[in-house]
Amino acid sequence: MAVFLGIDVGTSATKVLAINDQGTVLSEASSSYGARQPKPTWSEQDPEDWWLATVQSVRQCMERSGVKPGEVRAIGLTGQMHGAVFLDEADRVIRPAILWNDQRTTAECDELELVCNGRQELVRMVANRAITGFTAPKILWLRNQEPRNFEMTRKILLPKDEIRRRLTGEYATDVSDASGTLLFDVARRRWSDELLNLLDLDIALMPRCYESTEVTGHLTRQTATLLGLTEECVVVAGAGDCPAGAIGTGIVRGGVLSTSIGTSSVMMVHSDNCKVDPHGRIHTICHAVPGKWLMMGVNLSGGGCVQWFRDQLVSAPLGSSVDSFALAARFAPHVLNALQNCAAQRATLSSESLYQLLDAEAAVVPAGSDGLIFLPYLSGERTPHFDANARACFIGLTLAHTRGHLMRSIMEGVAFNMTGTLNIIRSLDVPVAEIRASGGGSRSPLWRQIQAGAFGQGVVSIHAEQGPSYGSAILAAVGAGAYSSVEEACDAMIKILHSTSGSDEEVSYYARRLPAFEKLYHMLREHFDQPQPIQCH
Repeated sequence: MAVFLGIDVGTSATKVLAINDQGTVLSEASSSYGARQPKPTWSEQDPEDWWLATVQSVRQCMERSGVKPGEVRAIGLTGQMHGAVFLDEADRVIRPAILWNDQRTTAECDELELVCNGRQELVRMVANRAITGFTAPKILWLRNQEPRNFEMTRKILLPKDEIRRRLTGEYATDVSDASGTLLFDVARRRWSDELLNLLDLDIALMPRCYESTEVTGHLTRQTATLLGLTEECVVVAGAGDCPAGAIGTGIVRGGVLSTSIGTSSVMMVHSDNCKVDPHGRIHTICHAVPGKWLMMGVNLSGGGCVQWFRDQLVSAPLGSSVDSFALAARFAPHVLNALQNCAAQRATLSSESLYQLLDAEAAVVPAGSDGLIFLPYLSGERTPHFDANARACFIGLTLAHTRGHLMRSIMEGVAFNMTGTLNIIRSLDVPVAEIRASGGGSRSPLWRQIQAGAFGQGVVSIHAEQGPSYGSAILAAVGAGAYSSVEEACDAMIKILHSTSGSDEEVSYYARRLPAFEKLYHMLREHFDQPQPIQCH
């Protein structure tokens, strides 16, 4: 039996998945870790945590599958995009990795556009505008703020590629992940000599770049022994988590678009040509399909809005946090028992049960939530506003609104936000013949129906929910020769389960409702950037 592993170096955990050459998932394993916030808006991780989690998860995955070491033919890598790992000449990590959600580089984004003589010139060179999440501003920040560390730096790797180095000893990346550095000529699928020269950055700092299905090396003897595999196992280039997720949902031909609602919500559409939004509202990156591209929009809060609602307003209705208990014990001891009893009762409901309850309550609320609108900007926003100060709002609340109305308005707000991205894609004459829903949001029939109504187009869902790790395992299968192309592999492995359409009434209603949703952001934008509140003690 031929077996292929997909390793996903995520923000909260590293996940490993094993599949056979038919695409059947044989086993999975995951090991979690945390991020560090040494200052407000900063986000860092120790790459050693990724490596320890990778070793543990691979070994667990192998034990659970019962697969023999020699049966694992190839490994595909994926992971969080845009992060920066800085290595010295002895391959020592110089400082903690700066992650995709780190916001410290606003000044460096301005510096990038200034050096390039404006945003349009930057977009011309690398197909994307400068945002704080990308890698290039992080490199400039290191040079500006930690010059000694920058002088020590001899190689800069993305998160999954630091794991590749530990697996194979090679410095390598793939074209999709490289696209997210803002140093990559996306149209020509190579590092941008033009921009690197303007920034006075040596191309030797960057790893060699491959197409996603190309083999980048074999496991070293030491690593093979550590993982319980063999030196014959190859490691293919893989892809960043978004393009790998596109592979995992079969977004490999023109006209097929993915909507993924996880913590964030992401829209990706396959393109046979390199098309770029001249205004930089959506990203264009190299696809993990050789010679193809992806256009994508990212909303920073998707399913995370529902998780926030569940955790803060449903599962802890009386403030059952540690701070609330401490305050009750100090100022109102007589209510402490009531708080504890309430928390204990809520603890009997699992997270999944709470989601199902909220989904059922939202399902009986009519489209439009009886006039209630939710702006889903809990983490600021990227597409299409690129506004770190954007804030979430419930607008139109009345005494008649219930918890079900709140839940449905959140689901509708996320769908409206994604529709804005979809409309930009359509305006660029990119065909959208089929929409595939994935992520946690796709498990809700109601949310699929709301998406179909808001998009004005039916959506389908597929059998695989693992996304990036599944996609990277498919890339491993292609790289090892089990299939002749990514398209052939996806045709064989990926199956459509459900098709959902919005009613004519819902489509018409949501089309009339969308302009009000979009207008509200612009009306409220000037109020989002407010002074910090006074701290109460």
